[in-house]
Amino acid sequence: MSNPNQPKLELFVKAGSDGQSIGNCPFSQRLFMVLWLKGVTFDVTTVDMKRKPEILKDLAPGAQPPFLLYGSEVKTDTNKIEEFLEENLCPPQYPRLAARNPESNTAGLDIFAKFSAYIKNSNPHMNDNLEKGLLKALKKLDVYLGSPLPDEIDENSADEVTSSSRPFLDGHELTLADCNLLPKLHIVKVVCLKYRKFTIPESLTNVCRYLNAAYAREEFSATCPVDDEIHIFYSSVAKALQ
Repeated sequence: MSNPNQPKLELFVKAGSDGQSIGNCPFSQRLFMVLWLKGVTFDVTTVDMKRKPEILKDLAPGAQPPFLLYGSEVKTDTNKIEEFLEENLCPPQYPRLAARNPESNTAGLDIFAKFSAYIKNSNPHMNDNLEKGLLKALKKLDVYLGSPLPDEIDENSADEVTSSSRPFLDGHELTLADCNLLPKLHIVKVVCLKYRKFTIPESLTNVCRYLNAAYAREEFSATCPVDDEIHIFYSSVAKALQ
């Protein structure tokens, strides 16, 4: 799918603790997934923020990765980069990745805030309530994933569709909505297990189905940082219950 007229694309992402591997950054992973799903030829460069490399001063002074070099243009805002890619890498050559259902873009977006409150808390008396808050947000996502989307309901059919078994937020393909949510869900899963011995309950069958479908896709599994990188990042954030 490479296009000879395509400007050179280079994605700069946060480096891990060794200064070279991919670090813990859901925004970097989100754009990595978008570019991979577009089927475009691109390079990925990890940026060691501890060393403040020269390239940062030249390309994007004051910016934090991720940022994108498109030809000679530098883009630094994650949302704007995503919009730019959707606009410029478009059909017929590249697939459109926007979700068809607007609700797919907001499904599960409160999970990360609930997770942060849960993991940063050091007061054991508050732990149960904060865990319940996280579970409630995960249940809401479970309900969305289990509810049929408009295009799954055939108005001419006598059989009423009451549930959905779709693998992803917006249907059978990964969309921008998944690129935003999945990197965060992965962090929640890895961090909660290590620092709170909490796992996403198997009773949330739709969320479990969603994660399994996602891990089976290279665009997601191959762009995840290794668990140790996530642990290192959260070692100073996650508070021990006193």
